[in-house]
Parts: sequence; structure tokens; C-alpha cells
Amino acid sequence: MSRSLWLLALAQGLFLTNNVVFIAINGLVGIRLAPQSWMATLPVMGYVVGGALSTGWVAVAQKRWGRQRSFQLGLLVALISAGLCAAAVWLGSFWLLLTSTVFAGYYSANGQLYRFAAAELAEPAQREQAVSLVLAGGLLGAVFGPALASHTRDWLPGLPFLGAYAALAGVALLSMGVMSQIRFEAAAAGAAPAAASSGLSGRSVAGLLRDPVFAVALLCSALSYGVMNLLMAATPLAMDVCAMPFSDMAAVLQWHVIGMFAPGFFTGRLIRRFGALKVMGAGVVLNLACIGVALTGQGLGQFELALTLLGVGWNFLFTGATTLSMSAYRPEEKDRAQAAINRAVFATMALTSFASGAIVTTGGWNWLNLGSVVPVIVMAAALIALVRHRARVSA
Repeated sequence: MSRSLWLLALAQGLFLTNNVVFIAINGLVGIRLAPQSWMATLPVMGYVVGGALSTGWVAVAQKRWGRQRSFQLGLLVALISAGLCAAAVWLGSFWLLLTSTVFAGYYSANGQLYRFAAAELAEPAQREQAVSLVLAGGLLGAVFGPALASHTRDWLPGLPFLGAYAALAGVALLSMGVMSQIRFEAAAAGAAPAAASSGLSGRSVAGLLRDPVFAVALLCSALSYGVMNLLMAATPLAMDVCAMPFSDMAAVLQWHVIGMFAPGFFTGRLIRRFGALKVMGAGVVLNLACIGVALTGQGLGQFELALTLLGVGWNFLFTGATTLSMSAYRPEEKDRAQAAINRAVFATMALTSFASGAIVTTGGWNWLNLGSVVPVIVMAAALIALVRHRARVSA
């Protein structure tokens, strides 16, 4: 594993630090500034809507300027948007906060490509481990994100969380320094296949979706993120309803993010040994276990266990889906295929971000979990269908 790959894992950790802090505080800041309580998670939704709207622009930037410059542009957006969020708290403006989080979505759309860039920094035989390792870098976010939110929330008396947004600007600056040391272009040039330089444009998105492998990879990427986001975005609000302190919320999110990224140190090996579909199947089972635990009650231990299971299930599903997708497109289709997957992920996250706040504030935590069963069953059905398809092809 190259030095650049380890630096990319660090950049992933800083990216997740930004995401964890946003998830931990955007809903709480939103409920203080929003005109109506059901609008509390709109800033969380704004972040993913911005990501969905940015996927096409990011794909164009990646193709025109390469990984290095495009990723640095995303980090510049992260720096500016953090400052705008801090200004929104200072001014007490809900609409400025919402606009700032939509703008920040461009950074999120860039960060979602770190895992694909990881495969380009490793030998072909090591790409599963490379993707898994870079995702494991998110552990930094698990440790640093909740601590950052907790220790900076009261930097300025009377303006909760303004300090947290200001601290995220510092995180963006640090990540820009890390990113400047990674050599993407050299790795890509050394691995450039003949097909990429032959003028072939590859299949359209519609053509890619006719491939059952790519279709299942895209579906499971989107729905695994959707289920995770549906439950995670609502957790701080559900715990607030239960009158739990912010320190407990931060601890639950910390265990959740540890569950999301700690398996990254071995998920790649599991995929190489058992195959992506079996690992993804284990992720489905873990998601169902999470929902089962969450329905047993709303104590601190139940929140911690449920969100940890949710995190591990997401890791198995998302890492497996990423690996599966890379076997379904050709090099000249890379930018188009990755943009399609990320667009589906962000669209699903936007829907679930809004739904989580609306459902948990009107129907409650149990109804939110019961609703989460539906996309989990859809993923299970898609995996079974792909296994049967492969069996028919082999026969």
C-alpha cells in the first residue's frame, strides 16, 4: 500500500470528521432556527441535496482537471461553506444555514469519490483492500468528529455550535495540506489501459443499468446509505425527545461511525475470500438486527447497540457494492458510472434526510424503524436475484 493511499485514508478521515459534525449538529441548530419543528432536518437534507446536484459538475471537473485539482476544489468549498454556516448561527438565519449546507454538498460529492480513487492508487490485485483501507480512514471521523462537536459547541456563549462550524474550517485547511501530497496523476498514468486512449466512449448510463451487476451495485449503494441516513439523522432528535444530554448523543454517533469504518481493516479480505455478494448479504442481516434492537426500547444502551450494528451493516453493504460496481464498468466508463452511483446515493440520502425528521417528529422512533425494513428487504431481494442470475448464466 503506497504512501499516497495512506494519505488518502487520512483525507477520508477528515472528510468524515466534517460529515459527523454536520450530522451531529445540523439538526440541533436547525430545530433552534427553523420556523417549524418539522423543518429541523432540512439542513441535513440540504447537505445531501447539494451533493446530488453537484455529482454532474464533479464528474466534469474530475475529467477535465484530474483527481488532484478537483479534490482541492471540493475542499475549498468545504472551507467557505463552514464559514457561511458559522455566519448563519451568528445572524440566527435558518435560510442562510440551509443555503450553506446545500453549497457544502459539492465537497460531499467530491469526498464520495475518494474510495474510487483508492483503487487507482493500488495494484489491481489489491483494490479491494485499498477501497476498504481508505474507508477505514473514517475512524478518524468517529473519534475526532463527536469530540470536536462536544468541545466547540459552547466556544461563544449564547451561540451554540458556532465554534464547531469554525473548527470545521480548520479541518478543511488541514485536509487541503494532506491532499496536496497525494500523487493521483502518476498512478493513473501508469495504469492507463489501452481502451481508455482508444477513443471509446463506453456505454451510456442506461446501458450500464442493463447490466444486472451494475444495477444491483447501484441499488445497494443507494439503499444502504439511505437506511443508514434515515436512522442516523433522526437519532439526535430522538435522543433529544428522550431528554438525553448532548454528550450521550455524541457517544452514540461515535460508536456508530466506529461501526461504519473499523471493519474497513478487514472487509476487503472478507470480500476476496467470500465474494462481494456474501459480504453484502451479511450487511443486510446486520441492518435487520439493528432495527430489531431499536424496536426494543429507547435507552442509551439500545441506541448505542442499534447504531453500531447499523454502521457495520453499512460498511459490508457499501464496500461490497463499491467493489461489485468496479467489475461492471470499463475504464472509459469510469466517470459516467461513478457519477451515476453517487447521484443515486445522494438522491436517496436527500429523501431519507427529509423523511427522517418528518417521521420521527410526527410518528416517533418506532415507526421510523419499521419503515426502514422496506429498503432492507428490497436489497435482500436484489442480491438473491443477482445470485440466481449468475447461476443461470453459469448453467
